[in-house]
Amino acid sequence: MIIALASPRVASNVDEGLDKVRRLMAEASAQGAEIVCFPEAYLPGLRGQDFEVLPWDQTEQERVLKAVAEWTHSFSVAIILGMERLTAAGRQIVAVVIDSRGQLQGYQTKNQLDPSEDQFYVPGNTRRLFEINGIKFGVAICHEGWRYPETVRWAASRGAKIVFHPQLTGSDKKGVRLTEWGAMEAPYYEKAMMMRSVENTIYFASVNYALRFQESATSLIGPSGDCQAYLPYGQEGVLVQTINLEEASGLLANRYAPDRYQE
Repeated sequence: MIIALASPRVASNVDEGLDKVRRLMAEASAQGAEIVCFPEAYLPGLRGQDFEVLPWDQTEQERVLKAVAEWTHSFSVAIILGMERLTAAGRQIVAVVIDSRGQLQGYQTKNQLDPSEDQFYVPGNTRRLFEINGIKFGVAICHEGWRYPETVRWAASRGAKIVFHPQLTGSDKKGVRLTEWGAMEAPYYEKAMMMRSVENTIYFASVNYALRFQESATSLIGPSGDCQAYLPYGQEGVLVQTINLEEASGLLANRYAPDRYQE
C-alpha cells in the first residue's frame, strides 16, 4: 500500500488552508498514494497555540467537508483530515476519514485531551477502526499517541496494520531548530513514535504541521521501530511511502494478555 503524510504550513484563512489541502492531495495522488493524512485540527487550526485560529462555524465546517469529499473523488485518493467538529456538547478535535469515492467513513475523536486543551474542547468517548482498499487502520490524535499508548494498541490488537497520528508539536515563533532525527537532546516525541510501532509490530505514521520550530518531524516508522522516512523539519510538503503489510504482523499487540493483570 502507498500512503502519504501531508505537512502544510499554518494557513492564514480557510480558503488558503483548503488550497493547501487540495494541492497536497494532488501531489500525493500523482505519486500513487491511496490515502493521505493531514495534521491535527488543521482546519481551523489547533486552539491554544501561538497562531491565530481561523473563523469556524457550522457553515465553514460543511463547506470544508464538501470540498474535500469532491477532491477525494477527483484525485482518487482517500483522506484523513484533522479538523475541529462542532457538536451539541461542544468543540471536538477529530480526524475525518473520507474514501476515494468521496464517501464519509466516519470520525475518530480525540478522547484523551492534553490538560491545556480542556478549556477549548470536549473529549470524545469512542474508538473505531477504518478500512481503505481492504487495509484496516486506526487513528490516535497527538497527545493520545504520545502519552496513552493503549490508544494505539487498541487498534493494533484489532487488526490495524498502521496507526495514523495527526499531531502538532512545536512553534512558528520560537524554539530550537532540530537538525537530527531522534537526537538524544531533542524532545521525546520521535522516540515515542518508535515505541508505538515496535511495541505493537505495526506501522506508525505521525503527521505534524510544517512549523518553523518543529519538535518532531512528519515521520513513518516501520514495524521494527526504525524510521523509514521523514520530511525535513519546517518543510511544507508530502511524504509518500510504500508500506509492506506482511511486516505489520501485530505480533506483540496480539500477545497482550490482560487476564494476567488481575488483582
